[in-house]
Order: sequence, then structure tokens, then C-alpha cells
Amino acid sequence: MDKLLLVSPSKDSLSGLASALTKDGDVDLSWAESGSEALERVSESAFDLVVTDETLEDMTGLELAGKLLSVNPMINCASVSSVSSEKFHAVSEGLGLMAQLPIRPGEKDAEKLLQDLRHIKGSLSGA
Repeated sequence: MDKLLLVSPSKDSLSGLASALTKDGDVDLSWAESGSEALERVSESAFDLVVTDETLEDMTGLELAGKLLSVNPMINCASVSSVSSEKFHAVSEGLGLMAQLPIRPGEKDAEKLLQDLRHIKGSLSGA
């Protein structure tokens, strides 16, 4: 089972992604409303993937990604971002993000995220 944490001040903005992820049936989905709540949750429990909205109540999604590295440097993270892929790459370099997601990600984004996550997990386990 893949354990995912979605971080957004509004569940509505990631609802399409959440709905598509839970269709898989092998996903345990949790929510956090702020970066500080997400950091607390990640320090208390292991997650396979954290997906962060572009802007949170207390920081940006990219700021959260950077802070997650200090809690768990091996954590997989994806972030919603409205900037071009070139700019996203430049501003997120070194944060270890596995994906940039569009505003209001949906089913295709969920499928790709799960595929990539499972590929990474398989590579790490030697499968």
C-alpha cells in the first residue's frame, strides 16, 4: 500500500487528484492543511509521497519541500506549480522533487505520479 500525504489549505484544489488516487485501491491518503502540520505528520509517520499545493497557509509548497528534506532526505515529493517547467526546475533544483503538477491536477496526473512512485520504490527495494 502506498501512503500519501496531500498538503493544501483547501481540499478542493487537490480533490480531483485525491479522487483519482483513491480509485487505485492501494493508496492510503491523508491530508494536512499547512506546512507545519505536514512536517509534524511526516516526523511521526512514514509516507511514500507528499504532494503539496503551490501555496499553503504558512509557507509555499517549495519551502515545504525543502523543510521535508531535513525531516527525511529520502522522502518523495511533488508540488503544484503554475510556473513554466524551466523556471520550476531552476527554483526547485536540489529539493529532490519527483514532479511538477499543474493547478488542479487530475486523473492523468495521479496515474503518472503512482507509476513514477512505484518505479522509484521498486528500484530502491531491488525489485
